[in-house]
Amino acid sequence: MKIMKNDTVLVISGNYKGMKGKVLKVFPKQQRIIVEGVNFIKRHTRRSQKNPQGGIVEKEAPIHASNAMVICPKCDTPSRIGRQPLSDGKKIRICKNCHEMQATSS
Repeated sequence: MKIMKNDTVLVISGNYKGMKGKVLKVFPKQQRIIVEGVNFIKRHTRRSQKNPQGGIVEKEAPIHASNAMVICPKCDTPSRIGRQPLSDGKKIRICKNCHEMQATSS
């Protein structure tokens, strides 16, 4: 998956088209991401020690990763992401617009 945690993304399709946000969590097996401020759902919760009031809690739900594009930090535009191996075996993410290199964790 080309989208990683803490990336800034632009939602390109669906009900939240045009919204920008930071990726909070990534689910690679399901190809889904949770974006800050996008796709809120209401969850009814029971009283507990953690939540003594109980009631209705709003939180972000996952969206499919294909509905979001990574915003390049250098050129500040939504762009496709490529991968390029280095000589030492590490892979680097590359912006397809400006060819800016970004380090990956894998």
